[in-house]
Amino acid sequence: MTTTFTIDRLSAWFGSDQILSDIQMSIRPQSVTAIIGPSGCGKSTLLRCMNRLHEEVRGARVSGGILLDGNDIYAADSDPVDVRREIGMVFQRPNPFPTMTVFENVVAGLKLRGRYPRAMLEERAEKALRSAGLWDEVKDRLGQAGARLSGGQQQRLCIARALANEPEVLLMDEPASALDPISTQQIEDTVMQLKDTVTIVIVTHNMQQAARISDETAFMLREYMDRPSELVEFGDTKLMFTTPHDKRTEAYITGRFG
Repeated sequence: MTTTFTIDRLSAWFGSDQILSDIQMSIRPQSVTAIIGPSGCGKSTLLRCMNRLHEEVRGARVSGGILLDGNDIYAADSDPVDVRREIGMVFQRPNPFPTMTVFENVVAGLKLRGRYPRAMLEERAEKALRSAGLWDEVKDRLGQAGARLSGGQQQRLCIARALANEPEVLLMDEPASALDPISTQQIEDTVMQLKDTVTIVIVTHNMQQAARISDETAFMLREYMDRPSELVEFGDTKLMFTTPHDKRTEAYITGRFG
């Protein structure tokens, strides 16, 4: 299935503080899009807007729209819970449910949606764990606590938990920043394999990681703290990292600021 995902003139606020201004981009289906930029430029806020987590903060609001297959996820008749099933999220630090087993962690979202036969849950769990590159490591430990896995395994477990809902888009907020190099490589390998079946948007501070795994890159910048962040440049990753159009992009990528 080809999924269209478009950010349409999106602006976001925390109370009176405007964080994002007029962000617009069309994300290619079955691709990896990296969001880069200095700390505090609104990358994570943009990501959280993409599945309506931003509005969970008191006083937070948005204007503009985000279209998934042509449907605005902020429309009055749009259910945020349904949105978050279609647009999954993996956070910076692994957050498996500590009292649940590996199996229970993976199928937690499915159980919230209703009653499913055990055989179906087992099938979906195995499929998700295979997609997250974790099945061979945990297939004999499904009844153990998910919190007993290593950090890298826990993060892939969280990816599997999101994938079990069969989302169209997967958002990842610096998913490897708290991991060692080997675990980071495993996460990157997983991302590269997943893009054949799901559209991925990933926030990263690691320029080398963005260059390695993304098809397109968005560079965001908040030049002055009394002004909102803007999308400086968005396009093909290889072109942006070799011949950026904006001097601010070049300065950031080459390490001259940020």
